[in-house]
Amino acid sequence: MPKRSTAFRGWKVVGAGAVMQGLQSALVMHAMGSYLVELEKEYGWSKTALSGAFAMNRAETALLGPVQGWLLDRFGPRVIARVGAMFMATGFVGFSMLQTLWHFYLAFLCIAVGTSFCGFVTVTVSIVRWFEALRARALSVGGMGLGVGGLCLPLVVLCFTRFGWRATAAVTGVGGAAVAWWLAKYLEGRPADFGQQVDGGASVVAKGKTVRAEGLSDTHFTATEAMRTRAFWMISLGHMSALFVVGVVMAHLQLFLTSERGYSLQQASFVAAALPLVQVAGMALGGYLGDRVNKRLIASVAMCGHAVALLLLAWSGRFWVVALFVVLHGLAWGARGPLMQALRADYFGASSFATIMGISSSIVLIGTVLGPLWAGWMADVTGSYTLAFVVLSAMTAVGMTFFVLARPPVPPQRHSSGAEPAAAATAGTGTADAGTAGTGTAAAAMAGIEPVGSETGDMTTSTPSRTA
Repeated sequence: MPKRSTAFRGWKVVGAGAVMQGLQSALVMHAMGSYLVELEKEYGWSKTALSGAFAMNRAETALLGPVQGWLLDRFGPRVIARVGAMFMATGFVGFSMLQTLWHFYLAFLCIAVGTSFCGFVTVTVSIVRWFEALRARALSVGGMGLGVGGLCLPLVVLCFTRFGWRATAAVTGVGGAAVAWWLAKYLEGRPADFGQQVDGGASVVAKGKTVRAEGLSDTHFTATEAMRTRAFWMISLGHMSALFVVGVVMAHLQLFLTSERGYSLQQASFVAAALPLVQVAGMALGGYLGDRVNKRLIASVAMCGHAVALLLLAWSGRFWVVALFVVLHGLAWGARGPLMQALRADYFGASSFATIMGISSSIVLIGTVLGPLWAGWMADVTGSYTLAFVVLSAMTAVGMTFFVLARPPVPPQRHSSGAEPAAAATAGTGTADAGTAGTGTAAAAMAGIEPVGSETGDMTTSTPSRTA
């Protein structure tokens, strides 16, 4: 039986998740580009072959998505995160000893499983269980770990110089996995298990000055019900469009700067590290606005930022243009990222969130699979990244329309109460008091807002949604 505490545990969950995502960011997401530069120099492998490992890494995560969602609902985040930590340590040790391309792919396949199980999806599911009215804020704070972790990239590259990339991979991979294993204990449980309320209680929500999010409802969709809605597919496709740019930048930014702009690896690492610094600022902005302004509007503006930023990078002959790219892409990435999960949780509820998110990730991660692979192939064929960046920029701009169309879904028609997913209290989205009302209505009451029936929202206001 979990130990009951008067201090709100939700922010401990956020803190542990932030550190775990920071490790993933520092050791894999941002460091991977530096490892690719070293491998190109040592083995002479093509950009297509190198980006193929990145694409395979993300493809494995995409294929794992639905399975991981089911596992999280079945066994809980703590167990899954610890399994991931073991895979992560094994993958990094194998990577440190690689000699051939297939060995490289196999090692990163193992790392992909590990970082997926003890990273973003697992952390997000844990945070969603503890927050509703303050959901965008909590996800943004937890996501800041991704940005802060990226700031460690110059230190990782410095370790390459001092100790070699192989020793760096082995030591940082095993050390990071050990920390993730220990932090996983904070991800387990729901508010009711600790005698606590979602968001920390009514007084906390009232002080937060939030508004009832567009589409927030007492209805908790099953995964099958969610997949029958237009909103599920529009959010997934919009998120996928954004990750074309995110994936290409993570995989190829340092290769682009070193091969086409004459930067040293250390200089390129400072540019790459500046991105997560700006990303943290974007997360703070997105977290503040996400609980006050329509989330789809923020996401649509961020998509424009991604598109313009990639165009700037394509023609970045001078340093100030690269710096402007960093600002635009970092802000867009930071502000948009956490809102993707907040939108899903607002629209579909928390009861089956892990499964819904897992299925959606298999669609979303197509962007990080195909984007880097295609950009690497284009760079090999044309001798430059310019055309690839321009085409991907146009695709991202078009992707903005998906968020415009992602209006709140109509609640499913159920003929009996037996079709309803687990009750809100059991799902961790209610309170410990069995006498409280549904979480959506309760959150509105906490914030002093009168619920208003509405099937769809517009792009300028956060309109209360209907209840089932």
